[in-house]
Amino acid sequence: MATTTLPALSSDSGLSRYLNEIKAFPILTAEEEVMLAERYLEHDDSKAAHKLVTSHLRLVAKIAMQYRGYGLPVADLISEGNIGLMKAVKKFEPERGFRLSTYAMWWIKASVTEYVLKSWSMVKMGTMAAQKKLFFSLRKAKRRLEIIDSSDINPEQAKLLSQQFNLPEKDIIHMNGRMTIRDQSLNAPISQGEEDSIEFQDTLVDNTPSPEAIVAHREEAGIRSELLKDALAELPERERHIFIERRLKDDPITLEKLGEGYGISRERVRQLENRAYDKVQKAIREAALSD
Repeated sequence: MATTTLPALSSDSGLSRYLNEIKAFPILTAEEEVMLAERYLEHDDSKAAHKLVTSHLRLVAKIAMQYRGYGLPVADLISEGNIGLMKAVKKFEPERGFRLSTYAMWWIKASVTEYVLKSWSMVKMGTMAAQKKLFFSLRKAKRRLEIIDSSDINPEQAKLLSQQFNLPEKDIIHMNGRMTIRDQSLNAPISQGEEDSIEFQDTLVDNTPSPEAIVAHREEAGIRSELLKDALAELPERERHIFIERRLKDDPITLEKLGEGYGISRERVRQLENRAYDKVQKAIREAALSD
């Protein structure tokens, strides 16, 4: 995707200005979205891509805000989310009938959660799916057991959490110890009056869908990759090449360019692409069911 200027957010101090600025970009209708997506995919139209991106910046900000509870700058969360949004625009296929917001949500969340994981040094202790699930869910699990976020876990509580996450008790205690160190900064009191005060973390909204769903999705990526490789091997050479260039590349070749290379019309290339896609989809489905 060609680089096009987006509203800048260099620090959290400019958050209000940034949010007001992105509200100025219009929300697209379904018809406008399809038209712009086709212009970008078929003609590499950077202006069309820019409109698709800017019309969804509010979605990125909304999702990024949901991860403030991890003590990271909102500006960085939004920046990572915008990267995920741009990836979604590159791979968006309007003919499937979904709105871009539905498709982009996964890419945005994946980008933000990956940034959160990389930013917390504790995650270096392990990268398996169970550890990532524990990282994102331990705080909520403690609240259900009425355990204060910044407090230690006793043996009985560790046993309950161990059963819930299917991890050794020592892993639960170790993860909690590392999170507690980071949580201390979230317990700073915020005065509401002469006598009443609340903690900073009480002002943070954590209403995200469970991020472990994203992690589980990634764990399946290896299996899907093997199924895809086997399915591609069954395609005729021309269909395989068109499918790879149109469906698997970060910067797909336009229908016109592929048509010129094969000496066929743009519409014929589209037909071959769709036929290859149907074959691949069928092969993967049958292989998955057989396994």
